[in-house]
Formats: sequence, structure tokens, C-alpha cells
Amino acid sequence: MHKNWPQMAGELSGAIRELRGGAPDVMKAFSGMAQAALKANALDTKTKELIALAIAVAIRCDGCVAFHAEAAMKQGATRDEVMETMGMAVYMGAGPSVMYAAQAVEAFDQFKDARAKDGKTG
Repeated sequence: MHKNWPQMAGELSGAIRELRGGAPDVMKAFSGMAQAALKANALDTKTKELIALAIAVAIRCDGCVAFHAEAAMKQGATRDEVMETMGMAVYMGAGPSVMYAAQAVEAFDQFKDARAKDGKTG
């Protein structure tokens, strides 16, 4: 084992509590954003945790890997699902930025609109 991920998550939890006490408004807002992002809608929470895990790998965030690996496991992700997710993380490399995320949504919307104009659904 290279790193003790459960230990890392535990240690970071203490540090995050300190941050929460020192910057309560920011951390409350961050917590609200996390809850909103993870809420099951078109994607279930497990899928969202797998996405977060892939992004954690792509941006090389050890603490994020620890927290989202645990969360994916708690949401019922299988090892095969994690391995497939890791394939996507390796493929994508560096992870999305706000600008590219906005452009990806724009591209999706444009393709969907074009499909709707062609009379196709779905």
C-alpha cells in the first residue's frame, strides 16, 4: 500500500473542521454547493461520486481521491465501475475547467437543439 487512504481522510476531516471554524461562511456555502451537486436528479448520487473520483484523479488531489473513493463505495459503486471510471480519468488527463464545462454544456445544448429541429427525440 502506498498511502493509507482511510487514515488520510480521517486526518483531513480534522483539518477541515478547523477550516470550517475559521471560515464558517465560506465552508457553509461550500457544503451547500456539495449537497446540491450530489443530489440525485438526472444522475444518481453514485454516478456523481464516480465523476468526482475521476476528476480527483485528473487534477491529482489526494484528499479528494480519499473522500470520493469512500463516498463511491458507500453509494454502492463496484470495483468494475471504479475501474471504468478510472479509464475515463486517464483518458481525460487534466480535468475540466469552468470554461470548458460551460462550452461542453453549450455544445450539448446545440446538438440537442439541432436534433429537435430534425424532428428526432431523445
